[in-house]
Amino acid sequence: MASTEAEIVWNGPKWRAELLLSAISPDDPKSFSSEIIDLDGSAELKIKVTSTNLKSIRSTIDDILVCLSAANTSLDVIEKK
Repeated sequence: MASTEAEIVWNGPKWRAELLLSAISPDDPKSFSSEIIDLDGSAELKIKVTSTNLKSIRSTIDDILVCLSAANTSLDVIEKK
């Protein structure tokens, strides 16, 4: 059966990429793969979701984006204090 992949790519400081990844990892770590790539002075967080079911992949991506958004907003609030 054919599979579909979707990838989320985030760019920014490595410390923030690590915190964002730790915020989503406990949710369902077997539903996606991830890596943090060191760039010159920053990092790239790549999250890849693979499934044979489009409904499943969409649901997983939606969950990950909601968690990333909440974690990113929380980090913004902490940084401003």
